[in-house]
Amino acid sequence: MLGSAMGCLTNVPDDSEWERFEYVEPEMGVDFHLKFYAPNRPEAERIAKAAYARVEELNGIFSDYDPGSELNRLGRAPVGEPVAVSPELLDILQRAQALARDTRGAFDVTAGPSVRFWRQARKRGQMPRVEELQAAQKRVGYQQLSLNAVNRTVSLRAANLQLDLGGIAKGYAVDEAMAVLKANGIARAYVAADSDLLTSGPPPDKAGWKIELRNVDEFGNFYPRTVFLKQIALSTSGDTEQFVEINGRRYSHIVDPRTGIGLTSRMQTTVVAADSVTADSHATAVCVLGKQAGLQFADRRKLQTLVLELAGNRPQVTPSRAWKVWE
Repeated sequence: MLGSAMGCLTNVPDDSEWERFEYVEPEMGVDFHLKFYAPNRPEAERIAKAAYARVEELNGIFSDYDPGSELNRLGRAPVGEPVAVSPELLDILQRAQALARDTRGAFDVTAGPSVRFWRQARKRGQMPRVEELQAAQKRVGYQQLSLNAVNRTVSLRAANLQLDLGGIAKGYAVDEAMAVLKANGIARAYVAADSDLLTSGPPPDKAGWKIELRNVDEFGNFYPRTVFLKQIALSTSGDTEQFVEINGRRYSHIVDPRTGIGLTSRMQTTVVAADSVTADSHATAVCVLGKQAGLQFADRRKLQTLVLELAGNRPQVTPSRAWKVWE
């Protein structure tokens, strides 16, 4: 057995001399980046195409924009009728529902109606009508979904649900793209979809993949802090770029599923986790929970979290007890 194992080890390729390749394609409404080391360009292009094909396959399942997506077809299913779903859709809904229960609805993929009203509000620069929001909220609540893992089915408890995987789908796609790279022998890679990124092995002779995070000094001044990541995911969520200002008040594109209203806390959250789907979804959840409750949630779960408060006269950064990336 030992000789057989040693024989296998001699066949492991030495990727320290491989070339670095970088690709970017528009996927899921954002720039989807792949950076990895491969033996040659034809092989790199073949693998990149396979990774992007997987992301496009997932978009056909998860998209809330495409009326024909599996997610939207599920939302139109008759109330109470078990609907057979793909393994991917069941998996992501199971993850989402677990987080919804854990946060008592601060993360909730049934919040689609409210999210759509806020998309319109951002375009018009006007608050949604109270009656519209109240009507939308009647169709929101993670209890409206019933999952059967054994039969791989989902049942709706309300008609015409508008499901939205915006806080978790990109992270899921990043993980799956990395899985394609690993399945094709790529051990040194960086995959990113907007603010959701995942790293595997580091570049040759490097401590990790170079990442710049937004930090604040003791005087409240912003500066970029460089960290080197490997074998880990990082996601950032908040209203630093996507927001709308109405009647002098700033509302985030992130909607609190419990109220149906865009966040006003002006907070940015960074989460580091073993996989991107966890980092992506938990960053959103902590934002919705707010600084105090969000950090308490992170501490209970030993989650690496960094909260950047942008409101007030001086920006402030507060880490969770498990935060290690600065070290």
